[in-house]
Amino acid sequence: MRLLIVAALLLCTANDNLAAPSTQAVRLGETPVIDGDVLNDKAWAQFSSTMAFTQQQPQEGLPASQQTKVFIGFSNTHLYVAFVCYDDNPDEIIVTSQNRDASLSSSDSFTMVIDTSGNRQHGVVFGTNPTGLEYDGEVANESGSRFGNQGFDLNWDTTWQVEALIGDFGWSGEMAIPFTSLRYGVDEIQSWGFNFERAIRRNNELTYWSPLPRQYGLNRLSLAGSISGIEVPAQQNFVVTPYALSKSVRPDGNSEQDFGFDLKYSITPSLTLDATYNTDFAQVEVDRQKVNLDRFSLFFPEKRPFFQENASEFQVGTSNTELFFSRRIGIGPEGEAIPIDAGLRLSGKVGNGTNIGLLAMRAKAVADIAPQNDFAVVRVRQELTGRSSVGMLLVNRNGGGTDNQTYAVDGRWGLGERVTLSGFVARTQTAGIAKDDHAARLFAGYNSNVWSLRAALMEVGEGFNPEVGFLSRRGFRHLELFGLRSSRPNNRNSSVLEYRPHANYRAYWDFDGFLESARLHLDHSLEFKSGAGLAMGVNQVHEGIKTAFEISSGVNVPARDYDDWEFFSHYNSNNSAALSFNVNFQGGGFFGGNRLGVGSSINYRISESFKTSLSFDYNDIDLPEGSFDVGLTNFRMSYSFTPKISIAAQIQHNDRDQVLAINLRFSWIQDANAGLFVAYNETDDDINFPGRPRQEFIVKYSRIVSIL
Repeated sequence: MRLLIVAALLLCTANDNLAAPSTQAVRLGETPVIDGDVLNDKAWAQFSSTMAFTQQQPQEGLPASQQTKVFIGFSNTHLYVAFVCYDDNPDEIIVTSQNRDASLSSSDSFTMVIDTSGNRQHGVVFGTNPTGLEYDGEVANESGSRFGNQGFDLNWDTTWQVEALIGDFGWSGEMAIPFTSLRYGVDEIQSWGFNFERAIRRNNELTYWSPLPRQYGLNRLSLAGSISGIEVPAQQNFVVTPYALSKSVRPDGNSEQDFGFDLKYSITPSLTLDATYNTDFAQVEVDRQKVNLDRFSLFFPEKRPFFQENASEFQVGTSNTELFFSRRIGIGPEGEAIPIDAGLRLSGKVGNGTNIGLLAMRAKAVADIAPQNDFAVVRVRQELTGRSSVGMLLVNRNGGGTDNQTYAVDGRWGLGERVTLSGFVARTQTAGIAKDDHAARLFAGYNSNVWSLRAALMEVGEGFNPEVGFLSRRGFRHLELFGLRSSRPNNRNSSVLEYRPHANYRAYWDFDGFLESARLHLDHSLEFKSGAGLAMGVNQVHEGIKTAFEISSGVNVPARDYDDWEFFSHYNSNNSAALSFNVNFQGGGFFGGNRLGVGSSINYRISESFKTSLSFDYNDIDLPEGSFDVGLTNFRMSYSFTPKISIAAQIQHNDRDQVLAINLRFSWIQDANAGLFVAYNETDDDINFPGRPRQEFIVKYSRIVSIL
């Protein structure tokens, strides 16, 4: 017993923290020319970089194979970051995209994370590649684990500028970030957390300024270095983003013109007031189609700009049990747009590590869909030392003579660098529901350079009803266990970067002890140094059906217990190559019958400007009650004239529901997520509206206007 206690204490207190580097920022004597040409810019000529980068992969702990220099400066209005990525073979630099927020995982890239508050829990990310694309996002509730990482929001966008160029030395870039785009404390001279990541794609090499153990990524803020001497101005930021939209719809013959705006005002450097009038519904984007082969709800992400800002601050729960889900505001049960009159949001920091989020919105009444509804959200979270925090959430909906409330308390505790505990308890109030209106979850995670372990217990009552949240199911007790062991070959000439055998078990019971569903997942995956990957394994699946349901038209799944085994495999080629592909195979028992599933995609790019992809998911299902097959095809094509101007096409076909959806889009992004968008959407639904395709033509323009 004593040995077990000592081992547990060692796990909790083990520290991966290497000596975090530090340096000073410098006030610039002249403003840099943001053109990417760092070596010939007089603004940087007087400074030298002393930064050394360390490999995380392929050879953890060794110096980077290529030199990287980084320069940090500031003026009265901007933070400037310049970098030079030296490369002995500049002809082998790989660039796969120049679209805003495109993934950097398959490209040479330079990315940084900044913690402006010093709490090591919240930060912002800025990145680019040799084309000068803009990549930005937000880190909340710092995790940084490569396996099951949570808390990174790529939908966060802000105003900044970046340019890059390729030369015989390698490639270089310059970033200009207005202080108005950042949130920070009141001291005139500050020290911020920083880390820098450079990717050299042909070697699958990742290097960092502040070294990171291989179980973590750039977002591991507690292991970041620091840069001091940053002189910040008193924040004055008042921005208005108006938009105008014109839409025509056929065959209805309807046309409409709309106007609205979002407003942003910095009350303090770390506290922001946002307002919206006639909220932008982002009609130029479409949801990716999904096929539902079980009896639980599907989740679709938020796309509207107003709700994406600071969205992570309001998140409590899991992907299957979100206590606040903004798509419940202004979007009907079938995806109908419900106009939003106006809304206010106050978010940021007050005092020492206290985060607040207040939201109030009113949605109009729409005949036969929804009455007028008022929504209010209150979120408070207090940051504590050691990657820890405690918070509360209140969500209220009132409208149509009914109301609904959700109350929650949540917490997160970091024990050393490797162990994280978290959890929440919640309750709802709904007219006519007087019992079993609770939910609770407890989570424990452990991450080292060898082991990644997770365990979670959860309970959701039958009466739990967060009407402004998302539930895939209710009335259950849930257990989940996960274990992964990663190892790297001792032979440096091996083509394998890492072996990752892992196992996962998850199960759901009702409150009478009936096992509703369970899955034991046994998997062994390999990552190759080329970037390719291979995985194979088996699943043992149990489904307990208490009420028969229709899985496809005319095919029902009877109420009884089902126990099945299935085999699966996955392979993906090097996605940085001009031609890449992946294929998935799944076969075995399914609700008393059999299923054969195949998924594949092929991607081709002529250059960083022109890319195409074709994916196909097919399931052939043979059940005692009937047989059917389901095919979902998705074709995407895009061409970027510049990192800000592009055209794109997406064609989706669901052969089970006989739906063909086409989205054509031209975008000219001028700043953050604002600019000119022209879109054509067509949906052919042969089951619900045979012979009556719905066609939309949309023109939308928005612009960020700085008042202060």
